[in-house]
Amino acid sequence: MIELIRSNDPVELSWVQSILADEGIESLIFDYHASILDGSIGALPRRLMVTPDDESRARYVLEIARRDLGRDAVATSGFDDEGIGNDDLPG
Repeated sequence: MIELIRSNDPVELSWVQSILADEGIESLIFDYHASILDGSIGALPRRLMVTPDDESRARYVLEIARRDLGRDAVATSGFDDEGIGNDDLPG
């Protein structure tokens, strides 16, 4: 197994695992039980792992998803990339 990401954020891990599953890429979260030993305060990061055969495709899917997430955040914030309100743009 190859580490795709390492994170203390269970929401991020779940999101990445979900987008990979949508693309038919299986993944596992390692160190889940070790992180429980720290009192579940999130001090120990968990690792999201994929098979070596899926690594390049998983990295590509994650890159596209993060890029799209950034675009969605800009679109819903009312600002474009330059900080100009979308309502102020012509057309």
